[in-house]
Order: sequence, then C-alpha cells, then structure tokens
Amino acid sequence: MEKPGEMTTLTRVLERLHEKGYDHELKMSDHGRMQSPDMQKIYNPEDLTIIKTYRFEGESDPSDSSILYVMEDAEGNKGYVLDAYGAYTSHDEPWFDEFIKKIKVEDREEQLLFG
Repeated sequence: MEKPGEMTTLTRVLERLHEKGYDHELKMSDHGRMQSPDMQKIYNPEDLTIIKTYRFEGESDPSDSSILYVMEDAEGNKGYVLDAYGAYTSHDEPWFDEFIKKIKVEDREEQLLFG
C-alpha cells in the first residue's frame, strides 16, 4: 500500500524534483555533449555528477520502463536526464551510454535531495 507522498511514479518524482529546483532537463546534443537549453549550458561528463538514479518499470508494457538521472554541476545547478530503459531508449545517439557511464556517481539519500 502506498504511503501519502511516497514517490512510486515518475510523475511524482518529477513533481518533487521541480519543487526543489531540479527542473532543468538535460538533453544530448548532436555534438556528443549534454546541454541545458533553458540554462544555455553545455556539459562534458566531468562537469556533472549523478546524485540519484530512479528506475520505473511499466506494469504491463516494457516500453513504459524509464530511468531518471538526477544531476548537479560543479556550480550547484540542478537538472535531470530522462530516458526510456534498455532496448526502448529514446536516445539514438551512439555516444549517450558512454557519456552517462563517464559521469561521476554519488547516489545521495532522498532526505538530502528533498529534506
């Protein structure tokens, strides 16, 4: 049974992230780097840290599975990358997976993100 406020859906996690200022979606550019169009920043892997990863699985359709990377840059700017999971990835760029693998991972507790 879901507790009030429990974050079990992608929508709920995105709502909570938005409340805490994690509202800049980072996208892979055609030159192999991440960019934040609304902040007008371009990032290399060493410029970012993955501070939390969420995986969501569709109950009946594997194509509903997704992964959310919550990130922060060296200046404390907050953002996220959203992708379909596994074979259903929404990133056709061959360098997306390699880029993500090169980003430092911290995996912070939710209390630090949302507290």
